[in-house]
Amino acid sequence: MTDKKKSALTEKDGVSQPETTSKSSAEKIKFSRKKKTSTKEFVTEILAGSIPFLSRAITLVESTNTKHQQQANEILEACLPYANKSVRIGITGVPGVGKSTFIESFGKHLTSLGKKVAVLAVDPSSSVNKGSILGDKTRMEELVTDKNAFIRPSPSGTSLGGVAQKTRESIILCEAAGFDTIVIETVGVGQSETAVHSMTDFFLLLKLAGAGDELQGIKRGIIEMADAIVINKADSGNEKNAKIAKVEFNRALHLYPPKDSGWQPKVLLASALQHKGIDEVYTMIDDYIIAAKNTDYFQYKRNEQNKYWLLETINQQLKSNFYNNAAIKELLSNELSKLESGKTTPFAAANRLLKK
Repeated sequence: MTDKKKSALTEKDGVSQPETTSKSSAEKIKFSRKKKTSTKEFVTEILAGSIPFLSRAITLVESTNTKHQQQANEILEACLPYANKSVRIGITGVPGVGKSTFIESFGKHLTSLGKKVAVLAVDPSSSVNKGSILGDKTRMEELVTDKNAFIRPSPSGTSLGGVAQKTRESIILCEAAGFDTIVIETVGVGQSETAVHSMTDFFLLLKLAGAGDELQGIKRGIIEMADAIVINKADSGNEKNAKIAKVEFNRALHLYPPKDSGWQPKVLLASALQHKGIDEVYTMIDDYIIAAKNTDYFQYKRNEQNKYWLLETINQQLKSNFYNNAAIKELLSNELSKLESGKTTPFAAANRLLKK
């Protein structure tokens, strides 16, 4: 019995392990163990196009840690002179419309033209751990391995309509890292489209044929924002429905007032799965950007967006400061108790809190 027990615990020869760790793995381990990286090193590496440093900088931007936020702001300010040289494209559509497949096909087309593409994909957050639950990287298998592409899924958290609060700062870092085309994918639910529209140059709406939207006049707000509609999945015997939908959408678009840019939104057909119509979509966006720059509308829109985000940031900070105030926390708890017992009204309680 003793021998059996002994033999059961005896280590047997198996597959021999390499004597040393590979050079690339060693560098990654060394990089991950590094405690503190200076702002100067961050900026130098980002400007050199280092993806690991870009990813870490975006992590700092997304962090709620005060020290992280301070360094993130320093990095952003240092990178700002090297930003604003890209084309920012917002892409939205309901879940199931094929956003990830379209973005992958579109991204591969752009990289084949020699462009550098950054995809900031905003995933719905898990209500349990607040992390991303869709995992765009796993749904863009080809693009994620492209050396001229960078995909960053970010959990939407509690920000308006599911848009990551720090997406705009991430755009600046990606531009400084040399990415000339920034694609922002929205969750496709709530009011996320409004926020994405306020940080992009071109807003693309993906639709499906036969979904009923063209008969309902579509969601008015989204259509007014869209610079183009692409009917995706125009394949597998669905071409006829797609063409009918194209006519209906074109009719709907002409009911809306003209855009400030003077651009007439277009409706195109595409099949991301079969890579059809992707080049036409790129040509259309390129035509729009050229026209917008020639009329100075491009820069005007960027300036207006900067003003919007200044005010939005102030609003967010005021809200954060209010709820994080120790005195307010205590008073809020008391007011909630009074509210539950019927001793006050929501409006009177709110006034007392605001005066405090």
